[in-house]
Amino acid sequence: MKSNQPLAERVRPKNISEFIGQSHLLGEGGPIRKFLEHGQLPSLLFWGPPGVGKTTLAKLIGEHLSLPFVQLSAINAGVSDIRKIISDAKISGKILLFLDEIHRFNKSQQDALLGAVENGNIILIGATTENPSFEVNHALLSRCQVYVLNELSKEDLLQMMQNALKTDEILKNKEIDLQETSALLQYSGGDGRKLLNSLEMVCMQDGSPLLITDEKVKEVMQTKQIVYDKAGEEHYNIISAFIKSMRGSDPNAAVYYLARMIEGGENAEFIARRMIILASEDIGNANPNALVLSTSTLQALQTIGMPEGRILLSQCAIYLATSPKSNASYLAINMALEAVKKTGALGVPNHLRNAPTRLMNDLNYGKDYLYAHQFEDNFIEQEFLPQEIKGTVYYEPGNNAKENELRSFLKKRWKEKYGY
Repeated sequence: MKSNQPLAERVRPKNISEFIGQSHLLGEGGPIRKFLEHGQLPSLLFWGPPGVGKTTLAKLIGEHLSLPFVQLSAINAGVSDIRKIISDAKISGKILLFLDEIHRFNKSQQDALLGAVENGNIILIGATTENPSFEVNHALLSRCQVYVLNELSKEDLLQMMQNALKTDEILKNKEIDLQETSALLQYSGGDGRKLLNSLEMVCMQDGSPLLITDEKVKEVMQTKQIVYDKAGEEHYNIISAFIKSMRGSDPNAAVYYLARMIEGGENAEFIARRMIILASEDIGNANPNALVLSTSTLQALQTIGMPEGRILLSQCAIYLATSPKSNASYLAINMALEAVKKTGALGVPNHLRNAPTRLMNDLNYGKDYLYAHQFEDNFIEQEFLPQEIKGTVYYEPGNNAKENELRSFLKKRWKEKYGY
């Protein structure tokens, strides 16, 4: 081992049995474990945050299956690199291609993989920190099995530190007393690579024996400790407080909890996505621009990134907090879904059915349908719901003045038609 390699690289597992974490995939009955036991592997996509073992696991899988292993990063690889690997695979046999940051490949670059993945010339393992549903095109996604790699647990991280102190050629020769671990665990944020490299920084300090305490870690890292556990209860507490502050129209509290998440290292796009949900669930048609702004915030954030993205998040959070509120759309779809579960697939009324053929015309499909635009105010009384649930109301405008103004016309017509 080269002494100038980071600790995380020096203690990288040599085989699957040494791998720490992801027991839901590699433990007894786990899907990847079963693949390895049978000696067969489909193409995979590993989705998870940094430092949870995506690259290491891909390498160990290749070694376990005795497959030629090729690693590329989508940051600096292109279609020509992919085509060369596919060409090599046709000559030498199946290759395991590990493509890191696969979400950075555009559609045409991803399409270059399709044929080789489909016919099995290469086994693809793609790694991404982004949601594959949004970042990987559908054709490639349908040819791969997606597995989520979770942030490492406290127990996983503690095991990694103990293993490093016992097995690393440099650290095991030093007298190190690991007395406290809270600060190291918190600085790591569930990232194993960050944890080990932070541990090494602390272990480079003077002292024999070297006592590692939380205060010692703070002194070395020189970074203020933020109480924010992205994988634990505090994560859910703070995001809940953030959402409820905006729902409760308190921009000051919303910005405060936003700052807590930013300073704690929360994924900025996660925050933006939660604001999109709130814009529809809690504001809705009381201010339709809320959904437009929150969606634009996510798109702009993906363009400029952090730290400047904090300004976009703040603007959006304040806008949502100060917007008029209505959850009428949220309640409407929930009630309609419950109705569908209870009543099943009710028949569409004949007058609403399409009639592209003569037979359908003969069956009275579309008969007596009234085209609203042919009538005064583009409105005509007719029933659209199935007979069994006619007159049911799912959407009722809330108390918000803006939404009532937008829906007052329909409200008036409903009252004339149904008497309420």
